[in-house]
Amino acid sequence: MSHDLATLLYLGASICFILALKGLSHPETSRRGNKLGMIGMGIAVLVTLFMLPELNFFLIFSGILIGGAIGTIIALRIQMTALPQLVAAFHSLVGLAAVLVAAAAFYNPEAYGIGQAGEIKTTSLVEMAIGTAIGAITFTGSLVAFAKLQGLVSGKPVVFPMQHWLNLGLGLLTIVMIIALVSGQSGVTFWIIVLITLALGVLIIIPIGGADMPVVISMLNSYSGWAAAGIGFTLENNLLIITGALVGSSGAILSYIMCKGMNRSFFSVILGGFGGESAAASGGGDEGDKTWQQGSAEDAAFMMRNAEKVIIVPGYGMAVAQAQHALREMAELLKAEGVEVKYAIHPVAGRMPGHMNVLLAEASVPYDEVFEMDEINTEFRDTEVAFVIGANDVTNPSAKTDSSSPIYGMPVLNVEESQNVLFVKRSMGSGYAGVDNPVFYMDKTYMLLADAKKMCESIVKALEK
Repeated sequence: MSHDLATLLYLGASICFILALKGLSHPETSRRGNKLGMIGMGIAVLVTLFMLPELNFFLIFSGILIGGAIGTIIALRIQMTALPQLVAAFHSLVGLAAVLVAAAAFYNPEAYGIGQAGEIKTTSLVEMAIGTAIGAITFTGSLVAFAKLQGLVSGKPVVFPMQHWLNLGLGLLTIVMIIALVSGQSGVTFWIIVLITLALGVLIIIPIGGADMPVVISMLNSYSGWAAAGIGFTLENNLLIITGALVGSSGAILSYIMCKGMNRSFFSVILGGFGGESAAASGGGDEGDKTWQQGSAEDAAFMMRNAEKVIIVPGYGMAVAQAQHALREMAELLKAEGVEVKYAIHPVAGRMPGHMNVLLAEASVPYDEVFEMDEINTEFRDTEVAFVIGANDVTNPSAKTDSSSPIYGMPVLNVEESQNVLFVKRSMGSGYAGVDNPVFYMDKTYMLLADAKKMCESIVKALEK
């Protein structure tokens, strides 16, 4: 394949990736965006294979077959509730790939056209070192995020004295080692960089609490993109540079948007130093001695049937119970009786960006009924019933009043302003951030303690009577 033709096809693949990102920005066009992304990646893989003169196609296609089979099995079996940890796990693989490709280029630079062993071009060494460092941070950071989301380790922040100073010291040491690598081109120095940044990846993520995990996923997505871009420079592959930059920049933009939604500092997020101190300072325990009132499916059906407007607030509990289909059926019955139904989505509801939007789209909830927090928050005061299904932290007014709370400063949905609040939960336990919600104990709140799917199905039966 000629170089000019390959460049033209790479350009076409890049356009597909850009259009894919544009498509993924809205649920209505997300399927088309995914298809364009797959087309772009298919073009990129085929062009790259035909550009290289000497290839062991057996090894390459064996790898594609094995990886494709694993990916297909995971895609068919994965539950929607496990998507966040799956995304974190995949981010770790991108980071590990960046480290391994950099190691291959360092020990066999002739194969990559960047010089000879011990005489690698300075620019290539710098690019290689940066890609390695970001890749190693992404690898271990994503593994920690996966472990927290999967429940293998506690979701609570892990903090200790001088933590930020240690992170700063390791960051500066990484820069010193990169300079040493460029000047000495020592293999020992290369692996010291890998070890330092592997440790840094763990230290950046462990102080981050559960309430901030959606931002972590977005941040790690950005890191994986920049790691790929750095290795793209090393390999002198323009498409990899473009793709990595697209992923890195879009992830960074999404992180910034989510930080605004949570009233967090963007720079403290990308450096991993947020959420820890306040979470450690807060007691965050349940307040079991307060009085609360329990409701039933019949109570909920009666209240919502006689309301003019109902705002539904979905959360991770809905995802765990796979209640989105029963919830949509409940909403359709209410609308048939003349009730106005809307859905309020907090930017960090669930465990990853857009988690609730994906679940509602899967249940065929009309897009024009789904509203972001900024669009609908003022409507709660004019709403008869707020129906909160599996959401805790994103509806907790402590974020506005308790400066010792780990979620303090995070904008929340104003469900407490509604005339009545229905909370669907398994128990009176606190949310993922470990903070009790005072709305549970208000006179106008009714706790519907049950599995979210079973409760919605019971409400549907009550509405059909």
